[in-house]
Amino acid sequence: MIALFAGSLLSVTLGVALVQSSLLLLITAATLDPPPGLGAAARMEFADNVTAAVSMLGIILGMAVFLAGFIISSTFAFTVAQRRRDFALLRLVGAGRGQVQRRLLREALLLGALGAAAGVPVGLLVMAAQAALMRHLGFVPAGFEGRWRMWILGVSFGTGIVLAVAGAMVAARRAARVQPLEALRDTGAAARVMTATRWIAGLIFTGGALALIIVAPVGGPGGGAAMAMNVPLPAAVAAAALSPLFVPLLGRLLPTGSGVIGVLARANLWDARRRSASVAAPLIVLVALVVGTAAAGASFTDSGIDELKRQTRADLVVTATGPVGAAVAAVPGVASASTELSVPATIVAGEDSEAVSALVIDPAAYARAHSVDGGLTALQGRAVAAGPGGDVPSSGTVNVTLPDLDLGAVPVVAAVPSTISGGANLLLPPGLVPAGLLADAPAQSFVTLAPGASADQVRAALGRIGTVADAGTWLRDDAASRSDVNNKIMVAVMGLGGLYALIGVVNSIVIGAAARRREFAAARVGGLTRGQVLRAALVESSAVTVAAVLLGGVAAAGALIAAARTTSAVTGSTTVSLPWTLIGAVCAVALIVTGTTSLITSWSATRPAPITQLAARE
Repeated sequence: MIALFAGSLLSVTLGVALVQSSLLLLITAATLDPPPGLGAAARMEFADNVTAAVSMLGIILGMAVFLAGFIISSTFAFTVAQRRRDFALLRLVGAGRGQVQRRLLREALLLGALGAAAGVPVGLLVMAAQAALMRHLGFVPAGFEGRWRMWILGVSFGTGIVLAVAGAMVAARRAARVQPLEALRDTGAAARVMTATRWIAGLIFTGGALALIIVAPVGGPGGGAAMAMNVPLPAAVAAAALSPLFVPLLGRLLPTGSGVIGVLARANLWDARRRSASVAAPLIVLVALVVGTAAAGASFTDSGIDELKRQTRADLVVTATGPVGAAVAAVPGVASASTELSVPATIVAGEDSEAVSALVIDPAAYARAHSVDGGLTALQGRAVAAGPGGDVPSSGTVNVTLPDLDLGAVPVVAAVPSTISGGANLLLPPGLVPAGLLADAPAQSFVTLAPGASADQVRAALGRIGTVADAGTWLRDDAASRSDVNNKIMVAVMGLGGLYALIGVVNSIVIGAAARRREFAAARVGGLTRGQVLRAALVESSAVTVAAVLLGGVAAAGALIAAARTTSAVTGSTTVSLPWTLIGAVCAVALIVTGTTSLITSWSATRPAPITQLAARE
């Protein structure tokens, strides 16, 4: 009983800590003021970085709420199911359904409050770890720390209590409806694992995942990627809800051996479907979120890289500072060059204001270097064009603000198709931005060599202007940079959330093992040695883990399918990338953690003499 309550308390504590930490960091980032002394350009760049950090922390907060709600509710439901014999005895001695239900809800209320009380100080430690991780990854400025706010106490206690009570409510109603003799004999409704609630939840979330997969290609580069990355959430819930159907079946299909240990493990998998599904549920969510999100992100990154390679027409790329276009074009052997100067900007379209990246370009040269088929001839004078990064309307009027310069309302006269590879949101013609604002602007020149020109001589001449790389090398470096950013985002979003899900797996194994002392004792009295019992528990745990990984992989495949359909619709080429290293690491960690936990808990459960465990309930 102590293990059951401790497991529920731990799930609430960690869930509250993760939600509290993410919310405090989000509020801190959203209200962050720029350091004093920054210039106008630096202030706009600071605001752009803060906006990106707020967006990421919003995703982290959403993921934290999802994981907390799922793991807390599944943990409480599992603990209630483990105590159904105790409730049956209460019913037999006169307790009514309402009394059993009210008792469970009072317990959930108390555990939720205690878990929240413990989660508040733990949340401060988690917040420090999250802030350090985001500083290390470069998503927030040096010295960034989460700020404490007194109102977070209400949020933390409300989160713990609401999630605990909500998690116990459905299980409490079901436990109160089961007939006492059915619960004692484990027959009838008490033995039914696939309840109506599970069926409804499984089918609804399966439909949600399928809807995202179907609609994703219509969303374009930005919307399609967002929908594909969200597919693992409903898919994981659906797989977890339907896991009592598939975990025992998949586990029985695995080669567990033909000896007594294998026979016992397969029998336990089928007989204890509720326990197997409860252990598998957080592992399914972990695999689906980590692998699905990483695979979809890698697919979009690789698709963007391939798209950039197809669209870029240049022999050399020069990286410099300031308006170097004339100097680059004057180098002997240069046939053409598209020099693009990057400046921060803010646009206002309607009631929406957004920080964007802008490029000052020569329209004709830009169209040649980036395979833009016409469409930029109107970009001249006081006008702007929507860039490949999206987020800018393709027509109408927008208000544009640059560092120390408000351009006011300017017409959008052209639009470059949005790309998965992204890029600048706004394209500005030469002459619209004063030279003083471009003096320190980062510049990239895409250079095409004249026929017969010596590449070495041209490179040497361009080297006096800036850093020169051939187009292939620049594309590889750009690809490595994109992959590095994608990996950092993955770590920031899934780091602590994945750890919490893994702790949920351990918690479920411990809770399940707490009720198996009598089962282990009966096996030993029947002739099995303690070592055979431990090996059977390990085989059973490994089979459940493999089955959960397979189901999580199916849920993750939904994100990959959505990514493949979106990349095909946007670029005309289907891209699928699997992060094999991450997949192998997740599988290895899952097997090691569940196997180790199973051995430790079963070793502890088999320490007493078997006869004492069999006699304890007489």
